[in-house]
Amino acid sequence: MSKVSVIGAGLAGCEAAWALARRGIAVTLYEMKPVKYSPAHHYEGFAELVCSNSLKAMRLNSAAGLLKAEMKAMDSLVVRCAEQTAVSAGGALAVDREAFSDAMTKAIRELPNVTVVTGEVTELPAGNVIVASGPLTSEALSETIGRLCGEKYLSFYDASAPIVTKDSIDMERVYFATRYDRGEADYINCSFNKEEYEAFHEALVNAKSVELHEFEKEYFKVYEGCMPIEVLAKRGLDTMRYGPLRPVGLRDPRTGHRPWANIQLRRENAAGTMYNIVGFQTNLLFPEQKRVFSMIPGLENAEFVRYGVMHRNTFLDSPRLLDGFFRLKKELRISFAGQMTGVEGYIESAASGILAAYAVADRLQGREPLLPPPETMMGALCRYISDESVEDFQPMGSNMGILPPLPELIKGKQERYQAMADRAVAAMQHYLKARDER
Repeated sequence: MSKVSVIGAGLAGCEAAWALARRGIAVTLYEMKPVKYSPAHHYEGFAELVCSNSLKAMRLNSAAGLLKAEMKAMDSLVVRCAEQTAVSAGGALAVDREAFSDAMTKAIRELPNVTVVTGEVTELPAGNVIVASGPLTSEALSETIGRLCGEKYLSFYDASAPIVTKDSIDMERVYFATRYDRGEADYINCSFNKEEYEAFHEALVNAKSVELHEFEKEYFKVYEGCMPIEVLAKRGLDTMRYGPLRPVGLRDPRTGHRPWANIQLRRENAAGTMYNIVGFQTNLLFPEQKRVFSMIPGLENAEFVRYGVMHRNTFLDSPRLLDGFFRLKKELRISFAGQMTGVEGYIESAASGILAAYAVADRLQGREPLLPPPETMMGALCRYISDESVEDFQPMGSNMGILPPLPELIKGKQERYQAMADRAVAAMQHYLKARDER
């Protein structure tokens, strides 16, 4: 019988172990709890939810709802246990955390071909391995991964800027340009006059921030390059104008003059459907980001597909290291899953565990692995983490912006999202049928 080692019994690791074992593959699942805990974990059970008990929206025409529907079609253990332990939460799938963890633990431990080994892993086992050790991977294992992948390809914090959809930007208020007209005019520029800038500064310095854990504060307080935009703003009224909001080398076509301040948006993906706000790593609460950043000229009605975050988060520069099946390009026996790959969120982490396991199972059973279609949310996540055109790679959760555009124009957002979801469901059905017929 083929054997696979899975490191970490979080959501991704449990999904990987479940998918492999259900396909007749023996699994050794390594979990360091309760021998050792990360700074954020406290419960002995597998798949412990730390930050929230919500697995996001259920409706199909939302990114999270679509992803869960696709995962359910692929026999997701996380979705199964979440539905069993759900608590009332309006349109979201929220769970009783301990009951959810207990259900996940019981399901994995009852699998006859899964062996659970307790204790910290510091070196990768021989043979086929899926590393699903999470965003708080222990220092010893992080060092091992760093030696394997190269330290420059391994990050220990997630300091990422918000991303908006291009379709939601008011193109009448912005313009394409680069400073001093150097190279292609790749940046979208949002220019402030003096009054607009001062109002924005005032809102920014008074906005509410997320409280970092003590262990996270140590990482960020010493790293000047990760400074949140709101901290920079608090250093003085004009500080941002000499940093990420510097207007030099630009001319606002609306006025013919250099703007008082300027924010640039950079293309996030090859299709140009998403743009990130350059230099805007932030620790503001999500509702505050929506309120304050909507004051940026041209972003008044912006749709945020990812808000800025700053937290301790070990993750790989996946486009340089991993293929679309979450395998290490230079050593295909080693796969990664979970937030370490650059997927952001509980349900996304779980989905990556399924995808990594499917690819490993295919290879061990003598079949070529199949990527889910790009029209599916799972297929889009695969392609995002392996897209070599993404230069400054940052973690990303599921969102409609990473799906290919529809061939027809649908103006209403909910109608457009429903059409994209319907397309994804049909594509997933064809994909699973093709897998079965091989």
